[in-house]
Amino acid sequence: MSLASGIGSYKQHNLISYALGMSVTMELLLHMSETVEKIFINSNTEENENTANLRELCVQHNIPIEKNDKAFNILSRKGNCFVIAAFRKFEKPLNQESHLLLVNPADVGNLGSIVRTAIGFGIHNIAFIRPAVDIFDPKTIRASMGAVFHINFEYFDDCDIYRQRFPTHEFYAFMLDAQLSIQIAEFSEPYTLVFGSEAIGLPKEYSDFCKTVVIPHSSKIESLNVAVAASIAMYVATAPKKHKQRGC
Repeated sequence: MSLASGIGSYKQHNLISYALGMSVTMELLLHMSETVEKIFINSNTEENENTANLRELCVQHNIPIEKNDKAFNILSRKGNCFVIAAFRKFEKPLNQESHLLLVNPADVGNLGSIVRTAIGFGIHNIAFIRPAVDIFDPKTIRASMGAVFHINFEYFDDCDIYRQRFPTHEFYAFMLDAQLSIQIAEFSEPYTLVFGSEAIGLPKEYSDFCKTVVIPHSSKIESLNVAVAASIAMYVATAPKKHKQRGC
């Protein structure tokens, strides 16, 4: 849908998506202002420093602001959202730096957390193997706290297509039945950190072309949440290499 046809609940095939909340909207305006169609403000929105900054950015980029409570009734019914930005979906292709590869992710909240953490650790490329959750889902965008507007991303129908695009990458698949503990694994750049779906993890065939890595944990749990596992992996992979002591 477009704004010209009115506001409706978000659908994946729509050309328009929404940033819900002041902080997420500000991230969008600061980093992808060229995609913004309109800003909606709730009639209960208080005028303060944040709204003043919002209005200033809208003036700078010639973005219309509209008071429209109907938009909030349709898009955010929780009552704690007072600003919504409508923006055009965009493409930001992957570059040759290190990546995350998410195979069939299905949870918008986990994806948002992973995107936010990736930006925090300096990883700006995320690839997806379909079927996969929609990165433009407003719930994903909000869970990422606007980090979606900082990353490069692409969707692929299968992993072979992805591997052909990035033949120089070293692949590290995070699996329970793995060759290496993350405590001793060394990550050679450019790398691709590979994670499976929340429900079933990675198919066994990923071990055919990946170095497999496990994050040890107690037997009291079956596995780590994928967002937690990805966070640990990114922290270790991006940590400065420890220098060997002189004389060793």
